[in-house]
Order: sequence, then structure tokens, then C-alpha cells
Amino acid sequence: MIMLTKLNNEQIVLNCAQIESVELIPEAKVIMMNGRFYIVKESAEEIIRKTIEYNGSIQSYVNK
Repeated sequence: MIMLTKLNNEQIVLNCAQIESVELIPEAKVIMMNGRFYIVKESAEEIIRKTIEYNGSIQSYVNK
């Protein structure tokens, strides 16, 4: 799960395993596998970084 910020400064937590794609419009439009989408302040690079960090934390937990 990653925390992102909507344009109205509302924080949301998304399941990054359900992200289908990210469009730049110029904000980031995060499109989920169910067709829903969220427009967020974070850049595509930041969303990718957060996803990698989250996945790394899951791997660390599993390997303990």
C-alpha cells in the first residue's frame, strides 16, 4: 500500500499491486485495474519509488 496526495490535499492509500498505469496530464493520473482512477500530486517517478520501497518492505518481512 502506498500513500498518495489528491489535488485537494486529501491523503489516499492505494494498493500498488492494483495499479494498471500512470498517465501524465501533467499531473499523475493513476489508473487502477478496476477502471477507477485518481489524480494525484506525486510524479510518476515518485509513485514508482514508493511502489519499489513498499515491495522491498514486503520482501524483507517475508524473509525474516
